[in-house]
Amino acid sequence: MKKSIVLLLLSVFALGCKSSQATKLDMKSEVAVKGNWEIASVSYPGSEYIKVTSFDIADSKCFVGSTWKFVSNNNKGQMALTKSNCAAFSSDITWFINKEGNMVIKFLNGEKAKRVTGGYVLRVANQTGTSFQLIDKANVGGNTAEVVYQFQKVN
Repeated sequence: MKKSIVLLLLSVFALGCKSSQATKLDMKSEVAVKGNWEIASVSYPGSEYIKVTSFDIADSKCFVGSTWKFVSNNNKGQMALTKSNCAAFSSDITWFINKEGNMVIKFLNGEKAKRVTGGYVLRVANQTGTSFQLIDKANVGGNTAEVVYQFQKVN
C-alpha cells in the first residue's frame, strides 16, 4: 500500500512538473542585448517600396532613431519613438529571448504585463556586442515580406 501511494505521488509530481514547464530562455542572448539601444535603420530586403505599420503603433520608418532599453535580469524595459514628423510614443515593455532565437515583446502602455494578452514575436539575428537585428514578417499583398530592424548600442 505504501509503495502504491509513493508511486502515485511521484507520478503526480512528474506530471505536474511537465505541464507547468516554462519557456526555455536563451540567457546568453538576453544578457547580450542588455542596455540602451537605438534603431539605426528599418529595411525590407527585396521590397523597399512597401509601407508597414510596426507593432500596430506607427509607420515602420518612424522607428528609425527610436530608443530602447532592455533590462535582462527582470526582462523589462522601455521604448520611445522620437522622430520628427511622426507621432511621439513611449511604453514600458516586457521581453524575453527563447531558445529558438525569437524575441517576444509586449508593449504595456500603462497596463500590468499579466493584463496584456497580445505581443509580438521577432527573430533575433546577427547579434554582436554592439548591434543586432530583429526580423518581423509582414503580410504584403498576400505575400510574406521581412521587416529588418537594425539596432545599434548606445553608450
